[in-house]
Amino acid sequence: MATAAASVPLTKLQAQKQSVWMDFMSRAFVRGGELARLIEDDGLQGATSNPTIFEKAIGHSADYDDDIRRLVSEGADVDAIYQALVVDDIKAALDLFRPVFDRSSGLDGYVSLEVSPLLAHDRERTEVEAKQYWALLDRPNAMIKIPGTAEGIPAIEDALAAGLNINVTLLFSVEAYEAVARAYIRALKRRADAGQPIAGIASVASFFVSRMDTEVDARLDALLAATGDASRKAHLESLKGKAAIANAKLAYESFGKIFSGPEWEALAAQGARVQRLLWASVGTKDPKYPDTLYIDELIGPDTVSTMPPDTYNAFRDHGRIVEAPTLTADLPGAHRVLQQLQEAGIDLKDVTDHLLQDGVKKFAKSFDDLLGAVRSKRAQFAG
Repeated sequence: MATAAASVPLTKLQAQKQSVWMDFMSRAFVRGGELARLIEDDGLQGATSNPTIFEKAIGHSADYDDDIRRLVSEGADVDAIYQALVVDDIKAALDLFRPVFDRSSGLDGYVSLEVSPLLAHDRERTEVEAKQYWALLDRPNAMIKIPGTAEGIPAIEDALAAGLNINVTLLFSVEAYEAVARAYIRALKRRADAGQPIAGIASVASFFVSRMDTEVDARLDALLAATGDASRKAHLESLKGKAAIANAKLAYESFGKIFSGPEWEALAAQGARVQRLLWASVGTKDPKYPDTLYIDELIGPDTVSTMPPDTYNAFRDHGRIVEAPTLTADLPGAHRVLQQLQEAGIDLKDVTDHLLQDGVKKFAKSFDDLLGAVRSKRAQFAG
């Protein structure tokens, strides 16, 4: 259980103007009282969901069976059942976070629902589904998640221009992040030019962290296996576990440049908020690395850290207590790490392209599995 004493590291994050969101969602979590306790005791400020999270929640528990049975009796098909279940969960979470949203004047208190990952490369249908979910949730603290693919970015811009709050997901490269941030600014300008308010528009750019190290370290291992040179081996070993943090720091450096200067200041004067960077995939995949590594090293203002439950509990228990941002520490060193990786033979563009494709594929697989579980239960209850 969460306690005020155990939440000191989390409080220190918030003192650095970094928000803490939970990367988790299930009916038992929302309705059993645990989410309310985390909001009350730890000051939890938001939550995110994705197809993998819902696949585990719906496909591997009986918590939803009564609702599925009822929906089947009403003649609902698989898609309608899925939509009803997830919208119901997200609405309940949004209502719990509404006081956070109100107290923070709309800075926090958000819960995200993702459009179908099967639409990741379909601009028009992504936009249609985003607007549909926005209308169904009907809460000012809702966020709709859209992948930052080439086709997703124009859909993101149009959705923002239409007044939706958007969580841009599956960002791995600095270049992709910059494209998303500029799309956000374009959307705000479109609204301002049309005489529409921009003060209430909220967006985060979800930049994935740990998967970068997993992929780069695997490629470094392949290079290590191919060389017998002792000095090269030592150099390659020294680069392991450094790509993700360096990559994130460069994204934050770009954030500082994009959200400054006359163009941005003109929008800020009309009430616009920056599109915060959200650190996603912060759970450590390699047991050799500290379990709070991707939180400890990425602390800074105007950011969000969204943590899965195990990482959240680890950080609450023994997270690094800082009095100054770590995100801006040794930026030259971050540039140097990525340069050294390129020189060592790691094609970072190929890495981030692969991670995006793989991320879309994994979420699509989870979504297919989720619909399959709903289909199976529907058949069971219909029979």
